[in-house]
Amino acid sequence: MPEPENPSHELTTHGLGPWQGERPVDPHYDPELLEHGDTRNVIDRYRYWRMEAIVADLDETRHPFHVAIENWQHDMNIGSIVRSANAFAADTVHIVGRKRWNKRGAMVTDRYQHVMHHPDVAALVAWAASESLPIIAIDNVPGSVIIETFAFPERCLLLFGQEGPGLSDEAIAAADAVVEISQFGSTRSINASAAAAVAMHAWVTQHVTFG
Repeated sequence: MPEPENPSHELTTHGLGPWQGERPVDPHYDPELLEHGDTRNVIDRYRYWRMEAIVADLDETRHPFHVAIENWQHDMNIGSIVRSANAFAADTVHIVGRKRWNKRGAMVTDRYQHVMHHPDVAALVAWAASESLPIIAIDNVPGSVIIETFAFPERCLLLFGQEGPGLSDEAIAAADAVVEISQFGSTRSINASAAAAVAMHAWVTQHVTFG
């Protein structure tokens, strides 16, 4: 079967075709999407919505935790971490180090997620202090606290390192707490993007009320 021309970068198997019946007039709907269909990787609630309208709606319910990632080696996990931050409704993702980052794993979710850049750890620490956000580093280093026993502050910044080297010494030193994800197998560490998802979900289980 031939590939469709100009497929959406967010193409999924759950997209919808052109709107059927009388079209809605609410301003958050995008006339182009109503006309041609919506194949973006968004939940059904946001089908046919303008990108700006989705961001504005998310801004009403984002959680008060932030995510920061050191970016010294152009880590391919960063995109996946941004995607998870969007899924867990993190307030903002902070890229520390190189401004350019590999967006492939984000699956275009960075369009809906606030992203800030900081040139180095010192700049991130200064920003966090200005916002009164404690920095919670996630790494399996000596002296870290097991995540299952750690009480995450409601407002905080979760700081992650890169695949392989983990967090820099400067980042560890700047953290208010260092948290380790429990592991039970033979590997020294789990994938960086997986660790980030685990930590974000741990925050959710402590601070989000269901039902």
